[in-house]
Amino acid sequence: MPRTILTIAICAATLGPVAMLSAVAAGTKPSHPASRAVAASDQEMVRSAMHAAPAKVGASATIVAANADGSMRTLRPGTNGFTCMPDNPATPGPDPMCMDRPALEWANAWIGHKPPPTGKVGLMYMLSGGTDASNTDPYATKPDAANHWIKTGPHVMVVGADAAFYTNYPRAADPDTAEPYVMWPDTPYEHLMVPVH
Repeated sequence: MPRTILTIAICAATLGPVAMLSAVAAGTKPSHPASRAVAASDQEMVRSAMHAAPAKVGASATIVAANADGSMRTLRPGTNGFTCMPDNPATPGPDPMCMDRPALEWANAWIGHKPPPTGKVGLMYMLSGGTDASNTDPYATKPDAANHWIKTGPHVMVVGADAAFYTNYPRAADPDTAEPYVMWPDTPYEHLMVPVH
């Protein structure tokens, strides 16, 4: 399994996708939730992860999860180039995530504080919703007065497009999240957030 998938999946299983990615990107060490009332069965985790994407995408995606000790395991191999992760029960809302290969490369660049790959547009699904994040600071891990924390619902993300693509969409620090907008505008990690409900 590529290192990118391993890093993202281990953190997603403990923190929730957006909070997890922010923690890793900021250089903080993700931690496991202090306790979980009931550990989800593999079958429940597969079902949860599949809800991140459209049914046909989720049905053929690789499903990954982290064990309690942080080791990685594949719950189900896939065939379509997407990798999905289940909801983290320690976060306030549902947040399973599913990404194609270019989106995994983009996320790895962000986590590593490196320039994203060029010429590789990626797609991420979070059709069950998402953990909230700063709209202006790619490395914020919690809200403060200056980082424009926003609430997101079910959405799709387009990452890695040419900068000119993003100029077609609102770039405000405090966007209307009920319509498409650019998250992290004017950073190397700007991407399009597209609400779906």
